[in-house]
Amino acid sequence: MRLAALACVRAVALGVACATGASAASPSAAASAQGGPPALSTLPAVPIPAANPPNEAKLQLGRMLFFDARLSGDGSTSCASCHVPQHGWAHGDALARGYPGHRLWRNNPTVLNAAYRRRLMWDGSLDSLEAQARAAMQAPVEGNGKATMIEMRLRLVPEYRDLFCRAFGDAWPQLDHAWQAIAAYERTLVSDPRQVPFDRYLAGDREALSASARRGLALFEGRAGCIQCHHGALASDEGFHALGVPRQPQFDSHPLVQIAVRWQNVQRGAADATGAGHDGDLGRWYTTRDGADIGRFRTPTLRELVYTAPYMHNGVFGTLREVVDFFDAGGGSTPNKSPLLRALGLSEQDKSDLVAFLESMSSERPRVVDAPRLPPLQPLGDAVACAPPQAGSEGGPAAGSASERP
Repeated sequence: MRLAALACVRAVALGVACATGASAASPSAAASAQGGPPALSTLPAVPIPAANPPNEAKLQLGRMLFFDARLSGDGSTSCASCHVPQHGWAHGDALARGYPGHRLWRNNPTVLNAAYRRRLMWDGSLDSLEAQARAAMQAPVEGNGKATMIEMRLRLVPEYRDLFCRAFGDAWPQLDHAWQAIAAYERTLVSDPRQVPFDRYLAGDREALSASARRGLALFEGRAGCIQCHHGALASDEGFHALGVPRQPQFDSHPLVQIAVRWQNVQRGAADATGAGHDGDLGRWYTTRDGADIGRFRTPTLRELVYTAPYMHNGVFGTLREVVDFFDAGGGSTPNKSPLLRALGLSEQDKSDLVAFLESMSSERPRVVDAPRLPPLQPLGDAVACAPPQAGSEGGPAAGSASERP
């Protein structure tokens, strides 16, 4: 235990989340041991894919690219345009903004703690942060960046050429490595357990939660049944459920949203395959093509909720109290509705206590960073020799990735 504690202190000092035997302190641990849902727990160390280990140059490059709108078609849209640090690395709008002239049909999930997700997007259609970065910046209604054009832009930025060389050993920047750099940076965006009251509570600080939040935790794990879907370190089963969330009014009032919804359904053959029409979001069905998945969406994490409103896949609820009211009523009406939903009969005090507990899973101070200075494009000169990263730098060139000329 002493060695584990020392390792955890070291990890926290390095800015990495660490588990400290949280299940022993969690009131849900006993239920989990008896075959119930897993206990709520502190985030473990960030999982790092073997194909994309971090190094200092890669993280520096990824941070700059995350904020660089030149990865989009017209140079107007960056990752940070939708994942805004001041808005919990999500966005304050109900529905995500798209490429100029477009509007998207879903709420923007936060990138905070996305490093722990097994699948990304509300319908689980992507399986890595690298794939998500590529998809977002190249999708016609999001970044609309043409790959060859974006890659050439990167090659006309001398500072980027230097960073790609040091991070990957690229003689010239390679676009796939840009996505790897962004993903590596995003894996540093995790909650600090020292800043999260509930994590301190799990670590043994019984005063970290207010009396109201402790009552809310008891409801969460008991009579309200929230723990059935919201458990583990992310407070999410990472599953997909149909809840009957109310229809987003902008689906019927905002012409650009209507265009986006219909475009998606026509593009994916939804009306032909399901007979469900063109004006609704079919959720998990787009990935599985299984009729049982129509209307199912991924269980969101409950971490950092204070900073990531509005809520649900379509941003229809502006406050946590609205969310609690929705589940207290047993959800809405929809085909494939989850059998886990039922009317709860919560009192006003119960609802206030649940909200207090949910708020305790957010950091006491938001994680905000300033946008970095972005280097300018310059006329292309001759290639500069690039040596592979030094051994032990936790990064190296992919086989055959470096080209001699842009």
